Amino acid sequence: MPFIDLLKLAFRNLREAKLRATLTSMGVIVGVAVIVTMVSFGLGLQRNLLSRFKALDLFSEMSVYGKAVSAAMEQRANSGRRGGDRPPGPRVPENEAPTRTLDDAAIAEIAKIPGVLYVEPAVFFTVQARINGKAASESVGGCNVPNLSARFKEFEAGQMIGSPEADEAVVSFNFVQNAGFATAGDAIGKTIEFLVPAKEGKEEEANDEPSFFGLPLGGEDTTQNQSGVAVGRSFRIVGVLKETKLNGGPGPSRGLMPTADINIPIAAARKWSLDHTGEQAKVLMALARQSGAIGAGESPGYFSAVVRVTDPVALADVRNKLKQMGLGSFSIVDQLDQIRTVFLIINSVLGLLGGISLLVASFGIANTMIMSILERTREIGIMKAIGAEDREIKLIFFFEAAVIGAIGGVIGSGAAWLIDVIANRLAYRFILKPQGASFVDFFHLPPWLWLGAILFALGVSILAALYPAARAARIDPVRALRHD
Repeated sequence: MPFIDLLKLAFRNLREAKLRATLTSMGVIVGVAVIVTMVSFGLGLQRNLLSRFKALDLFSEMSVYGKAVSAAMEQRANSGRRGGDRPPGPRVPENEAPTRTLDDAAIAEIAKIPGVLYVEPAVFFTVQARINGKAASESVGGCNVPNLSARFKEFEAGQMIGSPEADEAVVSFNFVQNAGFATAGDAIGKTIEFLVPAKEGKEEEANDEPSFFGLPLGGEDTTQNQSGVAVGRSFRIVGVLKETKLNGGPGPSRGLMPTADINIPIAAARKWSLDHTGEQAKVLMALARQSGAIGAGESPGYFSAVVRVTDPVALADVRNKLKQMGLGSFSIVDQLDQIRTVFLIINSVLGLLGGISLLVASFGIANTMIMSILERTREIGIMKAIGAEDREIKLIFFFEAAVIGAIGGVIGSGAAWLIDVIANRLAYRFILKPQGASFVDFFHLPPWLWLGAILFALGVSILAALYPAARAARIDPVRALRHD
């Protein structure tokens, strides 16, 4: 029997039982819609997460660390052992642990690796800073001069620090506002003073009254004379960073490098951090020396540095070079496989839950086919009596099931797309918009998903028709002709 005839016969049989065929198709439509909607939601979560990583510019950067930090962290972890048990947390394998200190020589060597755009040591600390008659605890970071980071591309006022040796600073727009300046331009040329105890510098005059942005420094009354405070070092503001928003949050992006309100040249930041070592840094260095990773008089080097490559493709080669140098590294790319695995599990679970409804629909298809056999027993007997083969009888039922599956798959995919659109609009109107957030597409419906859902529905429908088709092919034509 030709293909066209089989298809026409299948449509004719379905038209003769419109209500039953419609209800059966509805089961397939609901099953496909549920599968596509749930899986598209999981894909949307994955795409939004990865797009945020991409917006943060994390795929072209990596953090590099030396043996001092690695040994300190391992020593700290080992100190928590009881009875040979290791406390929870990541651990660097012994054969991959860094064997070299991340010092200036290592930084210079990293910068010469092919594919490296720049390397910037991470030097950050907190200091009591005073400006415009107000003082507060501020975050300070060291930066390369000149600097290729996107963090220093856009300025609200002024420009980048002139030279690596200049006593100049670039501050955030938030710092300028908190300091009481009307505009960013008003802060240009003003001096930031790093305050220290009087024994470390020149003592303040008695009538000076540093305050915590309007509040007394240390909580003392502003009317009282203060002593014991000195100026350790001063920096002139030459630039104010432009205020930007990333993913609905304030502040500019700097990839893996943390942001700071005050940015000064690396050399100045390094010197200040060594001269005024914080308690946490002292503990880490003590642990590193206790483990024997660094000697008593040996410099610990930098805690870490950020390396940016010219192309994300070069990231793997650069990491291999760093490993050969005896340095450790971390990149967000390390977590991508784990992220994909997690979302693969999530999408599989969502698809499985949606597949249950399609499984239920398959029983409806089988029931429809069996009822069709009972109603058309005499017709099947006549076809076999005039020469129809068992294969052709089976194909008739397979075609009927395939039509139900194809129609249900197409309509179900369309329904899922409509559900995704409506859900996105409702979520934006009632959840995101009241909070001032931008529109977010919670669902992602790629072509392969709805095409796969249609093919899956088609396959399930044909599988559901296997038993009814085999039963129809086994009908004895003589007994079928006697059937009323």
